[in-house]
Amino acid sequence: MLDPSLQEAVPPILDLLDSLDSHDPFRSLDPSEHRRKTYQAVIRLLLTESRRQPNPDESRAQPIIAVFEDLHWYDTLTVGLLNELVVRARDARLLLVVSYRPEYDDQWRNRPNYRQLRVYPLISENLGEFLDVLLGSDPSLEGLKSFLAERTTGNPFFVEEIVRTLIDTGVIEGERGNFHLTTRIWNILVPPSVQSVLAARIDRLPAAEKQLLQEAAVIGQDVPFNLLQVICGLAEEPLRHLLEKLQSAEFIYITQLFPDLQYTFRHSLICDVAYGGVLREHRRTAHARVIEAMERLYSDRLIEQVERLAYHSVRGELKEKAAHYLRQAGAKAAARGALQEARTSFEQALNILKSLPDSPEAMEEAFEIRLALRTVLRQLGEVELMLEHLREAEVLAERLNDDVRRCRVFSFLTLVLSNMGQVNEAAVVGARSVEIARRIGDLRLRIITGSNLAEPYYLRGEYDQAVEIAAGTLATLPSQLAHEYFGIAVPPSVFARGWLVMSLAALGRFDEAAGHVAEMIKLAAETRHVHTIGWAHLTASRLHLVKGDWTKARDLVEHWMSMPGTLDVTTLLPWAVTSLAWALAQIGEANQALSRVQEGEEHLKRQDAKGIFIHRDWGYHAVARACLLLGRLDQARRLADHSLESSRRQPGFAAHAQCMLGDLAIQTDRFDAERAAAHYAKALALGESRGMRPVIAHSHFGLGRLHRRSGNLERAHQHLAAAKDMYGGMGMGFWLTQVDAE
Repeated sequence: MLDPSLQEAVPPILDLLDSLDSHDPFRSLDPSEHRRKTYQAVIRLLLTESRRQPNPDESRAQPIIAVFEDLHWYDTLTVGLLNELVVRARDARLLLVVSYRPEYDDQWRNRPNYRQLRVYPLISENLGEFLDVLLGSDPSLEGLKSFLAERTTGNPFFVEEIVRTLIDTGVIEGERGNFHLTTRIWNILVPPSVQSVLAARIDRLPAAEKQLLQEAAVIGQDVPFNLLQVICGLAEEPLRHLLEKLQSAEFIYITQLFPDLQYTFRHSLICDVAYGGVLREHRRTAHARVIEAMERLYSDRLIEQVERLAYHSVRGELKEKAAHYLRQAGAKAAARGALQEARTSFEQALNILKSLPDSPEAMEEAFEIRLALRTVLRQLGEVELMLEHLREAEVLAERLNDDVRRCRVFSFLTLVLSNMGQVNEAAVVGARSVEIARRIGDLRLRIITGSNLAEPYYLRGEYDQAVEIAAGTLATLPSQLAHEYFGIAVPPSVFARGWLVMSLAALGRFDEAAGHVAEMIKLAAETRHVHTIGWAHLTASRLHLVKGDWTKARDLVEHWMSMPGTLDVTTLLPWAVTSLAWALAQIGEANQALSRVQEGEEHLKRQDAKGIFIHRDWGYHAVARACLLLGRLDQARRLADHSLESSRRQPGFAAHAQCMLGDLAIQTDRFDAERAAAHYAKALALGESRGMRPVIAHSHFGLGRLHRRSGNLERAHQHLAAAKDMYGGMGMGFWLTQVDAE
């Protein structure tokens, strides 16, 4: 009703409220895309509301105030939303009021639309005014006011709680703003801290009120009426009566009437102190009663309560339930992109499972949690820890003697080991996963394992085998499962095609590769998943960079990088930036190319620090090529050396690196015929052993230039003729013109 264009914001907001249909396509989005659309929906809702004109007679829209309290307790997902809102609200009639403790470090203090108002303890003049409003101006209160000013150091909450104590104990009488003293000031005993004051106030409550307050504190800061009623066992009217007494004593207040009545503690310290007064054994049983009540009250919507269920299960020492609910809370957080919260829940669940006796059920739970944690750690860049958890999952699969679980963990290990540069072990593990999938006849596992196995074969430079594996996987994939993710980051229909396209490109089979590109990009676009689209565009750009179609390569990379959410895809971003640097340098856009070179190097350094090797050697090769074209030869040499060093276990990339080093050695101001010949010879040998026709052609071209500059025209002609024949046979038009020019 606010704006028809907000219709697309309905699924994200329903999802926030845990009310979205489980089969809605929004639920299947990649976490980063899910998070982006959620942020966008909430922000659009607020901004649209700020433009609304409630009174048709007025030309100005109504201003909106959005209040975010206690930011120091927020999860990373909500902080991320607030960060986006701060940027978007600059030109809107929207005031954000955010409160947080002094030790919290916000991220906006340098923004032009930001103003920080630090709330200090009340100084003497302000404190005096506060006490006048709170107590009144009766002459008998002067000594009390001085006493309070000295003891509370200007903390207004401390002052209010002491005043409540003085009222409860009859030291002062009257009403707010009109009290008088009933005893001498030196007879007053005031505890040394606000916690002590609160504890004393709670201890003075009648037994029924004190017990109810403590039971409410076990539930937490927010207390649903129906849940409290089940816990305390009181009928509705007696319970309401006791809650009214606690409310009049300013311990709690009503925060929600619809759809269910809910109370909240007036201050978190009240909840903490009340909870601290519950004996440990009573706490455990009380939390267990909360779990039992919640499972009964919310049986049809447990997922929206799963974080609270996990909390109470842990406090109630219900270990099996705690592990179960923590796993669900972790999965829920991961789906929304709250990665640190997801990691904490999963790791807490694993620690609890370690304390349980060994059983098949506990081992199965631990296995599934480790595999779920893998996807979170992958996005956080924790590659070593991800490998550690997969190794532990492998042990569990063996102990369970479960072929399906063996196959799954081997398949994921294939990708992780490949990403870490351990391609030989990855190929062995991947082959084991394929063998198991075939033996047990599981189609889904055959698709996953085949798709993943293509990666280490490609990285080892065994391109014919990679083509065979990827093509075989696609042949077994039913068309109705083309958009299915199968639990991996990119659907096999797109993932396998990417390895197929890059392997065919490495072999110089460009027409065959191009035949798969259009379908790959189409399938990726239909997922609306930024990581999947990135994979399709970047693998296609690799084809065009190898072939020499610089403009097509640039367009593919820039198209993906212009999409929202690409900055979150940390595994693909270095690849994209470095490839773009090379394409821009070839086209002649020198300034942009140099900027991308510098950005690409920073990405590669961060990737190195995290131990991520996938696409690293290509990235160094691409920026080295860009630097050579830009005339930055020292930088090109350093980057080419990095490329060669990182491709020690990847002969295909080593061939490109050797060819690049040969090109550097024949530059006019640092001509070194012997070194150039050695590099080209190594590139040629590697290329010929793996059928890499583009590298073979480049090596001949480089040797032709080398011999021409050395004065050996006959050998120069032989190599240049060989290069021209090969370039022509592969349709590499750009390189044909280079040979002709030479």
